[in-house]
Amino acid sequence: MSIQSSVPTEAAARHPWLAVSAVGLATFSVVTTEMLPVGLLTSIAAALGSSTGDAGWLISLPAMLAAVSAPLVVIAAGALDRRLILRALLGLLLLANLASALAPNMAAMLMARALVGLCMGGIWAIAGGLAARLVSECRVGLATSIIFGGVAAASVLGVPLGTLIGDAYGWRAAFAGMSLLSGLVLLLHLGVIPALPVARGVSMRMFLQQLGNRALQRGLLLTLLLVAGHFMVFTFVRPLLDAWSGVGMRWMGPLLFAYGVAGIAGNFLMGPLAARWTRPAVTAISVGLLLTPLLWLSAGTTFCGAIWVLLLWGLAYGGVSVGLMTWMMKATPRAMEVAGSLYVGVFNIGIAAGAWAGGWLLDHNGITGNLWVAAALALAALLACIGARTLSGSAERLKAHPHG
Repeated sequence: MSIQSSVPTEAAARHPWLAVSAVGLATFSVVTTEMLPVGLLTSIAAALGSSTGDAGWLISLPAMLAAVSAPLVVIAAGALDRRLILRALLGLLLLANLASALAPNMAAMLMARALVGLCMGGIWAIAGGLAARLVSECRVGLATSIIFGGVAAASVLGVPLGTLIGDAYGWRAAFAGMSLLSGLVLLLHLGVIPALPVARGVSMRMFLQQLGNRALQRGLLLTLLLVAGHFMVFTFVRPLLDAWSGVGMRWMGPLLFAYGVAGIAGNFLMGPLAARWTRPAVTAISVGLLLTPLLWLSAGTTFCGAIWVLLLWGLAYGGVSVGLMTWMMKATPRAMEVAGSLYVGVFNIGIAAGAWAGGWLLDHNGITGNLWVAAALALAALLACIGARTLSGSAERLKAHPHG
């Protein structure tokens, strides 16, 4: 696969960190939009004449479509400048939020959320490999942390702030606010993102070629195991804290905020470490996500124990996105968009599968079933990581740019 190097590097040298921050704000905007209905489901359902259960599709539909759209967007993009693709997707995100704010019924709302899924898959797939094109090689770890820091920050700041706006001014105001933010991020991209040309577009044949990459296969397996295991429990974190740990409702917000802060710390801690020692870093994440459910089962039955386990959980899971994306980048340094889109697809499949399986286990075995199966999945990920050979692309320069 051919690559472009000189043009993007020279263009990015003018405002590299502003460009990286703009990409991070794009991931923040799209993930906040994805998760915004979490705190607003009841009011949205009441306003649009739907049950709260049916309104849950506002979360699951974008996740499923993101899994499909990520590879389709990079294939459809062809050889277009990636800067233009990001601008187009941010423009669509603005429209999707505006359409959500104005939706007269649930059908219209679901159509708007489907558009969110398209934007999420495309933005995440393209953004994932941009760090190596925007900064020097020695700074790729930090830049990747900033880009994926948008995902962590969305869970800490984006969703709670959206919920506060919705409680104060109505859920439509929350989506209108996200439309405004998407527009501001688009303006920032217009000003600071350099040209990101590619030699030629991604084809289905390239996807099939990369599917034979053993390091990529291992990374996708790790993604599925770790993400599914996490969401198997995290989807039901409120009943876990309430019924299992005895945490009162008034402490839910502060504790989840603390979890999110720990997640941001884990993201920025893991980024530079994963850039230098990828397999050990992902191994450490796997150990953390294995210890988390085991500690819930043993020490998490008290209020103080729940605090410490929740902080460990946030720290460990905070490194998942940047750690695994770095694995993908090193496994396929000359096809980062292919790896990134596959990663986004499997990541969202893990979210959907983990949430569904967690709900089934909760109904049939209680919260202990979720915790034991989550531990088993983390153990499987740990063994897969230990058994992995040295990444095939780790000796290649991460500064090598994806052709598409």
